[in-house]
Amino acid sequence: MKFLVLCLGNIGPEYADTRHNIGFMVADYLAAKFDAPRFEISRHAFVTEFKHKGHTYTLVKPTTYMNLSGKAAAHWLATLKIPVENMVVVTDDLALPFGKLRLKGQGSAGGHNGLKDIQATLGTDIYARLRFGVDANFPKGRQVDYVLNPFSADELIELPTRIEKAADAVLAFGAMGLERAMNVVNVK
Repeated sequence: MKFLVLCLGNIGPEYADTRHNIGFMVADYLAAKFDAPRFEISRHAFVTEFKHKGHTYTLVKPTTYMNLSGKAAAHWLATLKIPVENMVVVTDDLALPFGKLRLKGQGSAGGHNGLKDIQATLGTDIYARLRFGVDANFPKGRQVDYVLNPFSADELIELPTRIEKAADAVLAFGAMGLERAMNVVNVK
């Protein structure tokens, strides 16, 4: 079985270690863990793949910037002939405490421009998304500055463990299916 893991972020060194790029960090972790070939630049994305327990996972880091993530989603779903129910989107979420994970199979974009574009491009809100909490520790009106800044020193201590848990959630989605993975990932 094939899965598309669409890991959201922005390209460029100025965004590399920012909260908004947690999707890219999870992709890099998975690629390293499974000795995936180096990410190759391709249409709308950097792409690599790995195999795990008989499944193929294609890791996609869009080069379209966050607000046009739907282009990469649509292209790679069509090119690889992967049904949308086998796609999971990994993204940051301001509504969740730092490091908290929430796996869902549908719902609103929650104000996230990357998810908004995916939903508009695909014409549906029914697709799996793994939200990685980045907290909302910013003054009113400073949301953009907050997500485009690096994690705090305290967060950086916990970040590797939290990224590993997010990677485990992606693998659970592939191994167990959405419903069972949600029961594992979304524990309180």
